[in-house]
Amino acid sequence: MHFVDAKGILTAKDGRVGMNVYRGCTHGCIYCDSRSACYQFTHAFEDVEVKQNAPQLLDKALSARRKQCMIGTGSMSDPYQPCEEKVRLTRRCLEVIERHGFGAALQTKSDRVLRDIDLLSAINDRAKCVVQMTLTTWDDALCAVLEPNVCNTRRRVETLEALRRRGIPTLVWLTPILPYINDTEENVLPILEACADAGVKGIVCFDMGLTLRQGDREYYYAALDRHFPGLKARYIREYGNRYEVPSPNRGRLMALFRDTCEERGMLWRPEDCFAFINTLPERSRQISMFDP
Repeated sequence: MHFVDAKGILTAKDGRVGMNVYRGCTHGCIYCDSRSACYQFTHAFEDVEVKQNAPQLLDKALSARRKQCMIGTGSMSDPYQPCEEKVRLTRRCLEVIERHGFGAALQTKSDRVLRDIDLLSAINDRAKCVVQMTLTTWDDALCAVLEPNVCNTRRRVETLEALRRRGIPTLVWLTPILPYINDTEENVLPILEACADAGVKGIVCFDMGLTLRQGDREYYYAALDRHFPGLKARYIREYGNRYEVPSPNRGRLMALFRDTCEERGMLWRPEDCFAFINTLPERSRQISMFDP
């Protein structure tokens, strides 16, 4: 990893406010879209860029905002990847968020988020905190291939359960579902049932498949050659250079997804999930006006 002084930390798009305190990742997920050339990395993806002045920039930015809102993190780089154990940059930014009375929405694959459960609980008590966990693969051996440097799905479900016990709401991202690899009912249904049992508020799943573009595609295909010989040729034959790579089982799996979510009382429409993630209760905004 290497350290930089960033010029800014918050971004705003479509009414959502977010930040990424790291740039790059060492989780090694074979399908990671953040590797795509469009993001213009000037350093190796695994040489994580640490925005060392992120807490100071965040403090200044939140001090200048007239209204509290939800602050998202984790859309591009996992805020709880291994370097967070030493650098603790995510925690320092969460402390700033809590002090200013803002809400937090974190997206991660890591059980390291439990290290900060005290702080997440404090944010949730004062405003709102939502933890989003990405789940893709129920089989532990396959999970170790697809997401080699992160805890397995069962451990992530245990993390969701621990957060629920502290009253912290959770959502799951069920993505990507890789054609001819994990696009089966035997994989998807246990994940859905585990989410329901863990009290997950909703599941984000746009479709059953993945997206590939320059940079990401080459890395993914190299992984297919290593772990699934012959599958790259099938992808090239069926999908070419398409951005959207849908599973041939998409119809059946999406019906399973919708029906299970409906039966188990979980949000499944993306717009409903995002509305929950990004909405800060009015009560929180009013109370924060009178807090020191």
